[in-house]
Amino acid sequence: MIKEIINIGIVSKGRLKEESEKIFKKKKLKIYYNKRELLGRIKDRKNIRVLFLHAREIIEQIAIGKLDIGISGLDLLKESEINIQKNIKIEKKLNFGFANLVLAVRQEFIDVFTTLDLDEVADEFRKKNKRLIRIGTKYPNLTRQYLYSRGVTNFYIAKSRGATESMAGDISTSELISDITSSGQTLKANKLRVLNDGEILKSQACLMRSRLSTKKKGVNKIIKLIS
Repeated sequence: MIKEIINIGIVSKGRLKEESEKIFKKKKLKIYYNKRELLGRIKDRKNIRVLFLHAREIIEQIAIGKLDIGISGLDLLKESEINIQKNIKIEKKLNFGFANLVLAVRQEFIDVFTTLDLDEVADEFRKKNKRLIRIGTKYPNLTRQYLYSRGVTNFYIAKSRGATESMAGDISTSELISDITSSGQTLKANKLRVLNDGEILKSQACLMRSRLSTKKKGVNKIIKLIS
C-alpha cells in the first residue's frame, strides 16, 4: 500500500536551517539532499519529503495544507493574517532562533524614550512637518497593534523591502523602525535606540503543523518523534 506523502518545510539557509537539521539527525532522521536542489529525503522514509523554503513561505504553505509540518519563526506566524494563523498549530517552541521584535528610534530624537514620549512627539511632528512620523518595518501588523494598544495613532507604516535599519539611517525614509534583533549591535551601528518599553514580541523557532493535516496518517507520529 502506498503511504501518503508527508511534506515538511525547513528554512533554506542560515542558522534556522542548521538547527532544524540537527533536530532530525538526533532522531535518526538525517536529511539527504543535493545542495543545488530545494528538495530533500530521509533515508528509509520514502513517504517523507523535505522542502527548503523561505521562512515566510513555510508559514503560508502550512496554512493552506501544502506542508503538513514546518519549522519557522514565531514572529512570522504572529505577523501573518488571522485566516493564516487559524490553520496553524504550534506543537513546540524550540530552543533556538531567539530574537526580539523591537521599536527603535533615531538617536537625534533625544526626548523619545517610551511610547508615551512617542505619542507626544508624533503629535508635535505632525503639526510641524505636515505629515505623520514614519516607522519602517517588515512587521506592519504587529507594529500597528502594539502602538494602538499604547494609544499611539499618529504614525505612518513604511513597508521595508530590504535592510530595515537603513531606512532610519543614511536614506532617512523613516524616523523609527520596528525590526527583529538578537544582539542589538546592528541597531547601534545605525545610530538607533530601542525604546524602554519597545519590545513588541519575543520570538523563537517553532515546530508547527497544519490543522488541515489532522487526519493525514503518519503526521502525528513524526511530530511526536521530533518534538
